[in-house]
Amino acid sequence: MDRLVYTAMTGARHVMEQQATVANNLSNATTTGFRAQLDSFRAVPVVSEGLPTRAFVVDSTVGADMRAGPIQTTGNPLDIAVRDQGWIAVQSADGSEAYTRNGNLKVGVNGLLQNSSGQVIQGEGGPIAIPPDTKVTIAGDGTVSTISTDYMPGPSNVLGRIKLVNPDPKGLVRGDDGLFRQSSGQPAENDPLVRVVDGAVEGSNVNPVDSMVNMISLARQFEMQMSLMKNAENNAAKATQILALS
Repeated sequence: MDRLVYTAMTGARHVMEQQATVANNLSNATTTGFRAQLDSFRAVPVVSEGLPTRAFVVDSTVGADMRAGPIQTTGNPLDIAVRDQGWIAVQSADGSEAYTRNGNLKVGVNGLLQNSSGQVIQGEGGPIAIPPDTKVTIAGDGTVSTISTDYMPGPSNVLGRIKLVNPDPKGLVRGDDGLFRQSSGQPAENDPLVRVVDGAVEGSNVNPVDSMVNMISLARQFEMQMSLMKNAENNAAKATQILALS
């Protein structure tokens, strides 16, 4: 009975946490380049001085769904979508290098190339500054070029190449800011094989229908855990009555 109480109690708590993960995935179903979060349950015995009669449930985060999302054409020359595997290197709020699939780019007030979240895009030689009064084009290998839009336009000027990487997905960890980093803490190397599509962005890989079905399933699991706890309480009450009669 103790094992039943511990398992049902911790199971109900972690079902609620997994509901929060599914709700977060649903809220990001339209977020550019979002990767769905994945969770799993596992039973762990309670180790103590007594006998191992109790167990509890742990919600261990497996990681992220690394499947590519749908590519959506926008016609914006600053937008890019990574083909297949690969990541765009950005500068996070603490100054460290992080990785994202959000290719909805823009020119910031300081003239630096940024994504829609305000993170500075990292070039192979540092941040890429865009001169004023220019038309920006991004090649398939991430090379950023500009053409002057003055009265007499000049030749194309190459500003740099966006840092595109393709580290091992098993070594990537999602941070609280939604960006991915290598678990080793070291920046990833440039990968010349990573290619991008200009004038398009990658949508979220969250399937809203599957997420809604998963949410309903989790709600039923929570009700089951509550029922198990009620049964354990009833069994304990009956056992007390029997002992009192004897």
